[in-house]
Amino acid sequence: MKKTYETQGTCSVAINYEVQDGVVVACEFVGGCPGNTAGVAKLVVGRKVEDVVRLLKGINCRGGTSCPDQLARALERELPPTFA
Repeated sequence: MKKTYETQGTCSVAINYEVQDGVVVACEFVGGCPGNTAGVAKLVVGRKVEDVVRLLKGINCRGGTSCPDQLARALERELPPTFA
């Protein structure tokens, strides 16, 4: 099932994504820098959610966040509570 995450503090305004069995199967940014967001979206498809979160969380562009960081925050909602 596709989900939408409304971003905060970035040029992109939302991220549409889908996770199946702990793997990102679809990702699309709404707005933002087209080349960068399209590249990030393609790179995360097929990866485990926890791997994407580890790779992207904390990347800063401005204001303490970035489009990749916002994706990590969105995907954190898909992790089991025991993930550290």
